[in-house]
Amino acid sequence: MSDKSRSRQEGPRPPSQRQLRVGEELRHILARILERHDFRDPVLEHANLTVTGVDASPDLRRATVFVVPLGGGVGGGADAADKEQDDILRALNHAAPYLRRQVAGQVRMKFLPALTFRLDHSFEHAGRIDALLHDPRVLRDLGAPQGAEGDLDAPADDGEED
Repeated sequence: MSDKSRSRQEGPRPPSQRQLRVGEELRHILARILERHDFRDPVLEHANLTVTGVDASPDLRRATVFVVPLGGGVGGGADAADKEQDDILRALNHAAPYLRRQVAGQVRMKFLPALTFRLDHSFEHAGRIDALLHDPRVLRDLGAPQGAEGDLDAPADDGEED
């Protein structure tokens, strides 16, 4: 089997060291820019965002920026939080050329990647998994029998009656 046919069957390659380095540098720079709240857009002026990661394409021409809005939707319900997140995402993608120019002043690269913003749902997924793992039914199935936990601290019964 030739190397070309084998590489097609293996699927996507993991990111190179250069992609990882560029992504991490962009993450730090974008986090500092977003922290300043220097925007004309009222949605972004008051948005508290965390940049959780940046995935750079293999040719370093595109970068996907993953963000998490902090403290959104408190008291407004799930629909209000989703709408607020959608508004923030729309505003970030609209401001992407401005943010790209801000990044360009702080990094030396031949080509600065075009930025695309996406919500990072990994924290929500991790929270759901954590809740499942702490569910009493799951703990019962994974752990020792229900009565066995307290038996370790009880004095040993040697079979003699007092």
